[in-house]
Parts: sequence; C-alpha cells; structure tokens
Amino acid sequence: MAHDLKRVEAQLTYLQEKLLAEKQSSSKQTVRIFMDGAFDMMHYGHMNAFRLGRSLGTYLIVGVNSDDSITECKGPPLMKDKERVSMVKACKFVDEVLPGCPYIMNEDYLNFVIEKYKIDYVIHGDDPCIVNGKDVYETAKKAGKYRSIPRTEGVSTTDIVGRMLLMTKDHHFPSNENEILGHTSRFLTTSHMLRLFSADIKAPLPTMKVIYLDGAFDMFHCGHVALLQEAKKLGDYLIVGVHNDVIVNRMQGQNLPLMNLHERVLSVLGCRFVDDVLIDAPFQITSEMIDRLKISVVVQSTGAINQISPTDGNRFSFPKEIGILNTIPSPSEFNLSSIIQRIHENQNIFEAKYKHKLKAEQEYHDAKYGLAERK
Repeated sequence: MAHDLKRVEAQLTYLQEKLLAEKQSSSKQTVRIFMDGAFDMMHYGHMNAFRLGRSLGTYLIVGVNSDDSITECKGPPLMKDKERVSMVKACKFVDEVLPGCPYIMNEDYLNFVIEKYKIDYVIHGDDPCIVNGKDVYETAKKAGKYRSIPRTEGVSTTDIVGRMLLMTKDHHFPSNENEILGHTSRFLTTSHMLRLFSADIKAPLPTMKVIYLDGAFDMFHCGHVALLQEAKKLGDYLIVGVHNDVIVNRMQGQNLPLMNLHERVLSVLGCRFVDDVLIDAPFQITSEMIDRLKISVVVQSTGAINQISPTDGNRFSFPKEIGILNTIPSPSEFNLSSIIQRIHENQNIFEAKYKHKLKAEQEYHDAKYGLAERK
C-alpha cells in the first residue's frame, strides 16, 4: 500500500510539473512563489525544492532565516548569514532572495511578505511545520495561498552532518560508539533527476569563449560559488568538470569525498554561473579534450577552495604549453576544511542535534510510508 502511494505521488508530481510548464509557456502571466528556510549547508535537496517550488509559478522569492532567529529556536547554524544567503542567490532556480527572514513567521510577518512581494503561493515541503502546537503556514492555508511539495528523498542536512561527524572521529573505521554516524548516501540518482537539473542547458554558440574549470566540488559551498563566479567572468560559457569518487579519494584521502559523484554533479548543475558539467572529468587535461569541448581557457585556482591535490603534477601541462592556462587567485578563504573545523569545534552540540534530528526524520519517513506499523 505504501509503495503504491509513493508511486502515485511521484506520477502526480510529474504530471503537475508538466501541466504547469505547458501553462506557463502559453501564458505571460507572472505567478510569484515564496519559500523560506534556514538552508544551512545548502545542498542539492534544497536546490530541488527550489526547482519544484518555481515549477508552480514563474518567479521564486526565497526567504533566508537569520542567524539570530535560528539560534533562538534550535541553536546556532553551522553557516553564517552571509554564507547561506550567497548560496541561495547562486541557485539558478531562485529569482530573488529575502535575507533576515524569521525562523518562525507569525501571521503579521507572513501577511507582510504576501502583500509587499505580491505572493500568489507560499510553498513548503510535505513534512508538517508545527511550532508551539500551531501550524506556521495556517494563515497562507486559510487564504488559499498554500501549496506543498514533496521532500527530496535520501538527502538532508542531518545526513550530511553525520558524514562529517564521522570524519572527526575514526574516518573509515567506525566504532560501536559512533556507528550511527556517517551513513553513506541513500540518494538514488536517476536520469530523470539529471534531466530536470539540466533542462535549461544549451550548447555553446560557435562565437562563444568556452571556459573550463575542474575539481571535486565536495560539499558545494560559498567558496565554490565565488570561484565559479570569477571563472565565468573570463568568457561566455563555463564548463565545470567534476572528478569521480576514486580520483577525489586518492588525492584527498580520509573518507573524502563526503558527497558521491552524482550528488556533487547535481550541486554544480544547480549553480547559476555554470553552463554545463563534464561528469567524471578526466584528471589530465588533454589536447583531444580541449578540441572536443572547444575550450578557449583552462582555469586553475590558487588556494584550497577546490584543489584536488597540492601537487597536481603535469595534468595542466598541455593547456600551459599552448598558452590557454589561466591561474586566478583564490576569491575566498572558505573551503571544506572550514566546515569540518566548525563541526569539530562544536562536536558535542552537533552530535546531540544530529541524533535528535535523525530520530525525527526516521519517524517522518516511517509514518509516510507506513513502516511504523511493521515495527
């Protein structure tokens, strides 16, 4: 029964997206959508929520909860205001960002947003949002302006924090003490999901200057966004190469990458500065690769934002030899180590939050698919 329900829900979501896309293409009417959230350690699950939300209209405004309001309600976020806002702004499915949104929106604030930004629909995931016994979105529901979207199964901030908590302990050798931490990804990447994230991708025109930049792009973060934005300024069309898990682990060690190849590809595809992605990019940049992709400039960055290895050997030797290698200074000091360090400094706090959230997410999942009755 639960399996049949899941299948019907998936079919309904697909048909709704298709119908809305057809309506929007035949109509010039603007339908304004509002979503809000903390978006701490933003990942492709958040991006997919933005994609789904925007599919219900034509213009998406996203409210990003402030550090203070998040801290007051559930403890300090891992990422700061500016970092979280920059990530949401960089998502290609988002049209406008509203910083400083309260974590708990009261009726007055929600009405303010609806009126000021001329919101047609307020969107949230299909998981309940109850605070102090009251539905946060009750006002929007009463006004007939509320719509829900399905959660992206198999990924959550809680899951990703668990992977990083494991990194700060025994890496590939979990003990009984931390066996609940660092689960591998449960996300199932389908060609359908890749197509949805690639729907707007077009081949470069013959007159365009094609830029190429590669790397791991593990735990896609604001440092990556800053680097991609700078790289895009060097030309007209940016192709980003994402290396496979074996290459990343060989170069970086430990239990990296934290995100598998498909998770990292989706994250990069969701960035507005990226025009196309080379999946499982070759480690060495060859003449054949440059010819086939019509690459005009190969970008290498100093610093640790996205370096595969401190010593990349001769993998850039050919683009350097023909004069198309461009080394740019790192535009940000933020990198994966920055995130892991913050986790490490607050280990006990994040472990407690992780265990609490993991339990809540498991209960939600079991209730949704009728698994609780079988236990």
